[in-house]
Amino acid sequence: MPELPEVETIVRGLAANIVGKQIESLHVQLARIVIPEPALFATMLQGRSIVSCTRRAKYIVMLLDNDYRLIVHLRMTGRLIYAATPLPEPPKYAHVVISFTDGAQLYFADARTFGRMRVVEPGDEWDAELGVEPLSDDFTETRFAKIIKGRTTPIKTFLLDQKHIAGIGNIYACEALWQAKIAPTTPAGALKPKLRVALHAALRDVLQRSVDMRGTSARDYVDAEGLKGGFQNVLGVYGKHGEPCPNCGSAIERIVLAQRGTWWCSKCQQ
Repeated sequence: MPELPEVETIVRGLAANIVGKQIESLHVQLARIVIPEPALFATMLQGRSIVSCTRRAKYIVMLLDNDYRLIVHLRMTGRLIYAATPLPEPPKYAHVVISFTDGAQLYFADARTFGRMRVVEPGDEWDAELGVEPLSDDFTETRFAKIIKGRTTPIKTFLLDQKHIAGIGNIYACEALWQAKIAPTTPAGALKPKLRVALHAALRDVLQRSVDMRGTSARDYVDAEGLKGGFQNVLGVYGKHGEPCPNCGSAIERIVLAQRGTWWCSKCQQ
């Protein structure tokens, strides 16, 4: 699933290409991808112009000229593909096609069909249950301390809960914990102040470096223009079971926490 850096990269590419464009028509091939049902979904978007394209957690948010929003969640295998002119054939697994008045098209493709596109009305607090953005000014050391105070959940599992901190997924939780030298099984509320500060800094550093490198193409991630990220070239532990830790040379281990694979170095992360 694309995480914060990947979604941020997609959003920046889309913003440069679709902001200001007017939607001419929509074609929905698979009904369950869109909310509300396809006919109403198309009616709500047709003729509208895109004012901005931003990110909230792992969601892509397109603001329309009537203050409605088109919210896109890519989930496991969803992709947004931009084409300045219509492609000879739609991309494989393209379930929604948005055509603009200038001839450009935006395709939503999803092999596993878990992704969703949803139109929300002005005032809809669709993101009310999402936590603080980790790269925002609101994510201070003080706020992080309050968020994890008294929590007994393993810190790795806690970081993946979008109700607390929004946008962090498996890749960056593993990498930040390794960088801060914290065992993923440590209860979140048990972190000593020094380690808590180190983790706060590591989260912001890892996420920002990945944004600067256009995300992690660990599997099949590419942005809206088909370009891969570069952070996979500097990963410390994620996906590297049995390989030497870049810090100490010990073999990287893999455990499962909350049904998610977790890579770490038991020597460095004590």
